[in-house]
Amino acid sequence: MNKETIDFKNTNVTALYRKLLIPTLLGTLAMSAMTTIDGIFVGHGVGGDGVAAVNIVGPVYQVFSGIGLMLGAGCSVVVSIHMAKQKIKAARMNLTQALLFSTLLTAAVCVLAMLFPEWSTRLLGASETLLPLASDYLFWIMPSFIFQMWSLIGLFLIRLDGAPKVAMWCNVVAALMNIVLDWVMIFPLGWGVKGAAIATSISMMVSGIIAISYLLFYARTLKPVLPKLSRKSLCLSLRDLSYHCRIGSPSLLGEMTLAVLIFMGNLIFMKYLGDDDVAAFGIACYYTPFFFNIGNAVAQSAQPIISYNYGISRWECVAKTRRLLLATSLLSGILVMALFLFVPHLLVALFLNPDSTAAHIAQNGFPYYAIGIPFFILNVAIVGYCQSIERMRAAMSFVFLRGIGLLIPVFILLPLLLGTEGIWLSMPLAEILTLAIIGCWWFFTHDK
Repeated sequence: MNKETIDFKNTNVTALYRKLLIPTLLGTLAMSAMTTIDGIFVGHGVGGDGVAAVNIVGPVYQVFSGIGLMLGAGCSVVVSIHMAKQKIKAARMNLTQALLFSTLLTAAVCVLAMLFPEWSTRLLGASETLLPLASDYLFWIMPSFIFQMWSLIGLFLIRLDGAPKVAMWCNVVAALMNIVLDWVMIFPLGWGVKGAAIATSISMMVSGIIAISYLLFYARTLKPVLPKLSRKSLCLSLRDLSYHCRIGSPSLLGEMTLAVLIFMGNLIFMKYLGDDDVAAFGIACYYTPFFFNIGNAVAQSAQPIISYNYGISRWECVAKTRRLLLATSLLSGILVMALFLFVPHLLVALFLNPDSTAAHIAQNGFPYYAIGIPFFILNVAIVGYCQSIERMRAAMSFVFLRGIGLLIPVFILLPLLLGTEGIWLSMPLAEILTLAIIGCWWFFTHDK
């Protein structure tokens, strides 16, 4: 497998960032496209109830993504620093620990969810109308999450190994497979949401297998090693994993913020208006991972550069990469916001018949929702920057504010004040307030 090596020590920061950003952005957007493609095919093949049912299961996907990103980001920062200090053996052991732990944890949770799918979907807030569709989707999507872990963690390491294009193709191949399989299983075979879940599962499995195969057989530096099973080695592994989790925990909380957004939106829309509005909000939730992954791609592209230079105290390179991160995030957010402001009807029509009740609700709500997009992407990227320089208290605080600290209270209060528009404005207000607090933190700490 050909791979383009990257010299983190000697390459110009701007050129290095550009070389990492383009394939990372394309790859993460392709991964986001997998769930969005599900929604498009389900919306046209099953209808609004299908979109709402898949959206009910959305928080499960976000939780597993969060665990993978937590371990991937945490492991990547640690491995970057070890590589900068030429401690290759320690770097390899850390990546092995992250992959093994994620596999065992995910397998245990998946078995439980598959044994009790209806109980699990009731816990997620499914109504009796949506329960059969949601539990069917949950059962068939669960097996794929082990492979998703390999992909999420592996992609951090593959980029760090100097092969960002390989990481990109892991996701692009999976997304293309998902398009074909979704169409076959929903339309010719008529399997509905079950078919969408199976299609996504197969695609995620392929992505995970590509990632783990690269690390095992083609990696230049970062190959997994056989773990030791002595008591001392297990204790050291637990210590290393706890450090990975501490560094990467903002990534988990970032995905949990998406889960909270979806869960609270579903509950509030169900409370005030019913299933049609859950379907309308479901369309917004299909697009929201794109916002998150744009910010995350910017952060992931900057992370190895920042962590490497942070590890050897080259502060001018850290500052230059930080400026690139902020500029890219802001520009991306403005471009995406423009789509939601000026062509909401086209975005909604991808999922639902434009004349349906849910489609009209979504078209009216998207301009309100769009206000928060630039702030959302900036906040995700800033949290990634804090992780890269081990400012964990700040990163954790900002993610907490975006989720539980501000989002839940805003979701409860704004609908009381503004009605339906208040539900759509909850995410924007929470993100704007979070960025204002970040600005105050930056001003008072004067972090150079």
